[in-house]
Amino acid sequence: MAASLTRISYSSAFTFSASKTSVFSPSVFASSIKVPTFSSLTVKPLCSTFAPHAAHAISFTTHATSTPASVLDTSTKTFHGLCYVVGDNIDTDQIIPAEYLTLVPSNPAEYEKLGSYALIGLPSSYATRFIEPNETKTKYSIVIGGANFGCGSSREHAPVALGAAGAKAVVAESYARIFFRNSVATGEVYPLESEARICEECKTGDVVTIELGESRLINHSTGKEYKLKSIGDAGPVIEAGGIFAYARKTGMIPSQSN
Repeated sequence: MAASLTRISYSSAFTFSASKTSVFSPSVFASSIKVPTFSSLTVKPLCSTFAPHAAHAISFTTHATSTPASVLDTSTKTFHGLCYVVGDNIDTDQIIPAEYLTLVPSNPAEYEKLGSYALIGLPSSYATRFIEPNETKTKYSIVIGGANFGCGSSREHAPVALGAAGAKAVVAESYARIFFRNSVATGEVYPLESEARICEECKTGDVVTIELGESRLINHSTGKEYKLKSIGDAGPVIEAGGIFAYARKTGMIPSQSN
């Protein structure tokens, strides 16, 4: 059985040729088949006039500061009223039990109701309650605690409940980090740290004054004064009403009216 090969030509590509002969003849086959030859290629750029796009300058426009820093100055701010004294490790379940977390603080009616449950989780050993029965507000504007105040869960309802109840500040030996942050972020209460263990020297019902500028607590019932740690840069944030209110008032983000 024999097969014949014919000359095949590819213009500008390559040429393949073979003589009409039997492919079974080695002597003929080797000399009659030529290796394909390729024409030279000329590579041209996609565009000889190519030029990269000119760089565009990017400019940022910041919102104008709408509230001077002096407006948020807390150096002259004071709190005066009755204090409510608690011990160490007051956790968020004692401040506001989980069963009341369904209340939505952004709803005014539910915000007030949330405050009526503040510190309701304290054990029965606290004979004097933070909020009297059938009341929604407390008569104690300052809470004095021991170490690790606000430990437990990360619920921001804890400082919100205290603020909704009418508390203005908490003075404690130390705080759980998340409670301190939530207090600043929500702007509900000032979380102040004492340099001494004030909870052992004050009692519920004492009349006290807190002077933020002097970082001082004065117990008028005993005549003693106590040094507090400075609230620092957190003060103006709380004074503004929380982190988002502070950002709006200082022009960091647009105000809601814009």
